[in-house]
Amino acid sequence: MRDYRSIADDIADDIAAGRLRPGDRLPTQRRFARTHRIAASTAARVYRDLTRRGLVVGEVGRGTYVRAAPVRPDPALAEPAAATTVDLELNTVLPPGSPASLDALRPGLDGLLRPDVLAAALRSRSVTGTPEARAAAVPLLSRANWSPSPGDLAFAGNGRQAIAAAVSALLGVGGRLGVESFTYPVVKGIAARLGITLVPLPVDERGLVPGAVADAGVDALYVQPTLHNPLGVTMPVRRREELADVLRRHELYAVEDAVYTFLRDDAPLAAYAPDRTVLVDSLSKRFLPELTVGFVVAPPAVAGRVAAALRSGAWAASGFALAAATRWIEDGTVSSVQESKRADAAARTRIIRTGLSGFTVRSDDRSYHCWWELPSPWRADTFLAAAARRGIAVSPAGAFAVGAAHAPSAVRLALAGPDLSTVEHAVAVLADLARRDPESEGVE
Repeated sequence: MRDYRSIADDIADDIAAGRLRPGDRLPTQRRFARTHRIAASTAARVYRDLTRRGLVVGEVGRGTYVRAAPVRPDPALAEPAAATTVDLELNTVLPPGSPASLDALRPGLDGLLRPDVLAAALRSRSVTGTPEARAAAVPLLSRANWSPSPGDLAFAGNGRQAIAAAVSALLGVGGRLGVESFTYPVVKGIAARLGITLVPLPVDERGLVPGAVADAGVDALYVQPTLHNPLGVTMPVRRREELADVLRRHELYAVEDAVYTFLRDDAPLAAYAPDRTVLVDSLSKRFLPELTVGFVVAPPAVAGRVAAALRSGAWAASGFALAAATRWIEDGTVSSVQESKRADAAARTRIIRTGLSGFTVRSDDRSYHCWWELPSPWRADTFLAAAARRGIAVSPAGAFAVGAAHAPSAVRLALAGPDLSTVEHAVAVLADLARRDPESEGVE
């Protein structure tokens, strides 16, 4: 019997030679198995291998298609390629009005550059930071009626390192981490490096479905209860209570990613299950992308393991970054930037509400991203290619999908990077594109 990889190689050769063209639909796996006289399980492995290579894409209810090339020569009916790219793919959340608003950072830095203060800041620090840093972080991270205990705080180099430390503290090699079926792509990379298996869990319009956790056989969870990336949903109070109850009953820990919570006032999952939740956050979204300080709030039972993971991974925050962050928190600069970003996010959401009116879009009243379910017959892969020819980069649903399940025909729009007028123009261009027939774009 032929190895699945050699069969996948044959399909890859057909794609390279043009015998299978971008947009061509592959047969169902069952039909493929009959045609090639192989087992259904082998056919499934062939399709997974082709997906892993980036040669095909599967979409819910529609089948598996040969991927469209990101950029191809423009067909006669397509608009000319744009000279520059509008980035609606990455959410780099700069302070509104940058770089002029960065002048507000100078007072904090001026004090930090005094020789005696600078010498202290350049010394290596424990992962628990300084008393000043812990005292400053408590009000910053507090939400609704919840506040972290200063003794439960640790500091990472950035938010990604905070997530990695929390996950590695809770699971060993071979562990099973439950995640929403669409999740922050960095978590997929972290799990792969740590030898951890991600288990996709269902999500509805209220977030992760708690009832699915018990039967999933997971050892811990990674969840985004507030402004989920990419789906944009926020768990209501009742759903958070249900999930907290599941964590307690099954003695599970959850890593709560709170990076977007500064845009809303919801109490975190940690408020409902304080002994079962490790909350992670950072300054990258709420303040400055390049100020790399991450926060970990861990319950006492696992705080030592989290601290050990931060130390062994060399993931502790640098003394200088921590000292600068502390000063900017204390003098109100971080709070001021956060408030301006809340207003800025609301303005960008209004652009989406107006520009994509009539389409199926999921977003929050204050969010820096939205989830757009594309109209038929568009597929995420072909829409991505057509948008790229107009100089606009977006993220397909498949970039966030966990496991081998087919991704829906949807894209995430990251709204934070360009200025408001650019976002408004880009959304208008994408809306016009979505109303067209993909065949006229040469990508179907």
